[in-house]
Amino acid sequence: MIKHKSEIRFIFYASSIFICYFIFAMLQEKITRGKYDGEKFTCALSLVLVQCVVNYIFAKILMFWQHEKDTTRTLYYFSSSLTYLLAMVCSIMALQWINYPTQVVGKAAKPIPVMILGVLIGRKQYPLKKYLFVFLIVIGIVMFMYKDQEKVLNDDTQGMGIGEILLLMSLTMDGLTGAVQERIKSESSPSAYSMMLNTNMWSSIISAIGVLLSGEIFKFVTFVTQHPEIIVYLVAFALTGALGQLFIFYMVSEFGPLPCSVVTTTRKFFTVLASVIIFGNVLFTRQWIGATLVFSGLFLDIFYSKSSPSKKTTNK
Repeated sequence: MIKHKSEIRFIFYASSIFICYFIFAMLQEKITRGKYDGEKFTCALSLVLVQCVVNYIFAKILMFWQHEKDTTRTLYYFSSSLTYLLAMVCSIMALQWINYPTQVVGKAAKPIPVMILGVLIGRKQYPLKKYLFVFLIVIGIVMFMYKDQEKVLNDDTQGMGIGEILLLMSLTMDGLTGAVQERIKSESSPSAYSMMLNTNMWSSIISAIGVLLSGEIFKFVTFVTQHPEIIVYLVAFALTGALGQLFIFYMVSEFGPLPCSVVTTTRKFFTVLASVIIFGNVLFTRQWIGATLVFSGLFLDIFYSKSSPSKKTTNK
């Protein structure tokens, strides 16, 4: 009976993550790549600010019943929030030049900078299998990102290369975020809820300062005033993102990181398919093979990462 209830909760959490992030992904592409009376939404930092504020509110609600003392140094939270924020901004800005499937597959290369910076900064050592899985992801990314010369000449998005550079910057920031978060975990081990609360709090503060100093807040208000229909998309975008995070934390706390990683990785693949069908983002056969290699490398890395700690424990 208990096992049956556990399976029902797993299905509920997995379905909720799929639904929330599916809608979230479609709204992100709609907001950033859609046209409103011929005008595009380019306020990436304001969009991130909205998302971080709503995430912070959700985390605050979650922490209402928690009485945890977090001893993590403020500098660590500030650093991880800054790099996390820059990663999101670069990722959203990239959608002005590349389609959503390219962004999803590109962001799936996150283990690469995490590994490189782990070796350079954290002085970590990885087994050969880990390098092979990441190499598989790299091959897949190269196959997916490579543009045929004929397509480049005929493509109307001639800002070619800008989207890919922004993706690379986003991945670098992801790697730095991972390195700082590893240090946070090793030194103070705060709960996932506390990390979510503090990260989004500092991200909200930094992004708020950014939109004020850059003057983007005025551009954002003007755009929303002229095109009020986007408000519905912005609210739904922020709420689905926060709900998705909430269900991810529930799944991690009850079933562990492995099932959650499998669910979120599978969700990304189906999001690519949905984007192709709904928004007409046509992919070449080579790109489908590349996407398959990327997600295969991710799944292998997930399962291997889960099995390796148990081996270390046995040796000890």
